[in-house]
Amino acid sequence: MARRREAQKRKITPDPKFNDLLVARFINCILRKGEKGKAESILYTALESVAEKSKEEPLRVFRKAVENAAPMLEVRSRRVGGATYQVPVEVKESRRQALSIRWMIQNAKSRAGKSMAEKLTGEILDAFGNSGGAVKKKEEVHRMAEANKAFAHYRW
Repeated sequence: MARRREAQKRKITPDPKFNDLLVARFINCILRKGEKGKAESILYTALESVAEKSKEEPLRVFRKAVENAAPMLEVRSRRVGGATYQVPVEVKESRRQALSIRWMIQNAKSRAGKSMAEKLTGEILDAFGNSGGAVKKKEEVHRMAEANKAFAHYRW
């Protein structure tokens, strides 16, 4: 961890279609080898099929899915007197979003399906319905934090 100064947050521009920062962050996380157009088409195709399957507004479904997969607590390692404790701490909003996005993309990639857009559609719909890999990961992190609640007094 750097001891000198805080890393500066880069400002990202909203995506062109929905003019939304969350969608832009998601696109940037899908991004591979600088092919932003391909990442945008993957997400936009997924959101179109989400709209068809759920019969609801795709942006609302997407936001709810990201919110459902976002953890409230996580464990951080803290070294006290030669022993390392897993200390439960609350997660900041920006990190909650980042973890949620990362988990949704990872689980979409590991799903069975033909294209990444189809896999992402399934993951978004599952997260919207409080199921799927990203929500399971969140519940696992919450269970870990709950199990280590006794070490909460080591929080810094």
